[in-house]
Amino acid sequence: MTGHDTHKLSRNILAALPARYRVDGTKPFHIADHDPEDDGGLGLDKAQGKALLKLSRKRLSELQELLYANGTTSMLIVLQGMDTAGKDGTIKHVMSGVNPAGVSVSSFKQPGPQELLHGFLWRVHIVAPSAGRIGIFNRSQYEDVLVTRVHPEMLEREHLPGAINTDAFWQGRFEDIRHFEHYLARQGTVVLKFFLNISREEQRERLLARLDDKEKRWKFSTSDVKERQFWDKYQCAYEEAVGHTSRPYAPWFVVPSNHKWYARLVVMETIIDALEALKQKPPVMDPAFATSLDRYRDELMSEKPD
Repeated sequence: MTGHDTHKLSRNILAALPARYRVDGTKPFHIADHDPEDDGGLGLDKAQGKALLKLSRKRLSELQELLYANGTTSMLIVLQGMDTAGKDGTIKHVMSGVNPAGVSVSSFKQPGPQELLHGFLWRVHIVAPSAGRIGIFNRSQYEDVLVTRVHPEMLEREHLPGAINTDAFWQGRFEDIRHFEHYLARQGTVVLKFFLNISREEQRERLLARLDDKEKRWKFSTSDVKERQFWDKYQCAYEEAVGHTSRPYAPWFVVPSNHKWYARLVVMETIIDALEALKQKPPVMDPAFATSLDRYRDELMSEKPD
């Protein structure tokens, strides 16, 4: 495959990926309907996938620069997935070509004592992206309908009134998340949510790879093994969370992630598609200010070199 062919494939075929993996919030959502081995039928190997990623990264950099320059719209990217699904790697490879001044990454682990004194959305809202910036959530508000759904005993630390771990309680949390994301969208934030979908066997192989490689053992946590025992419960929790919160103003995308290169392409093309839809142009400079810059340039040009 030549460079020209790769570029043509990137723009003509990969541009259709966002719609392929977008969740239809009007229909029941079942993870079993989504194949984590899917590679789009592109017939590419890992090296060719990386070549496509490089080309798409350039386009993403251009669009992110426009977002930052205009300073009117922001973007929130939510990454969720089982342990080893590739959240960290996706952030590293997808965003490596953009201006770091316009991007922030927030990770949400178990809430601390101060965070537990507030509502579950408090710690999320305070780090939402400001105008012109891209904010990435490595885990997110969805931990509070995933981990706590699988381990409801954790709710006892949250100083909550009334009954907890009931159908009404969880429906209320889904409603709160929908309202929060709708609020962000009305304030000018483009919300994109990605579920990195891996198979149980793929997770097993990735955990073994961490254990077999001494340089990667630092990534391994005993909690990875513990949480793997709750695989089926997490799948049910994800089905509930995605099904109840995928809306036009904050869509979910189920990204097949057994092939890391393909997952990164899907995420990148979805971000590109959303940024292109904004149809942003370079900011128009005030004529008087532009004239002053021309004069300043002339002054610099007239100076004699030291």
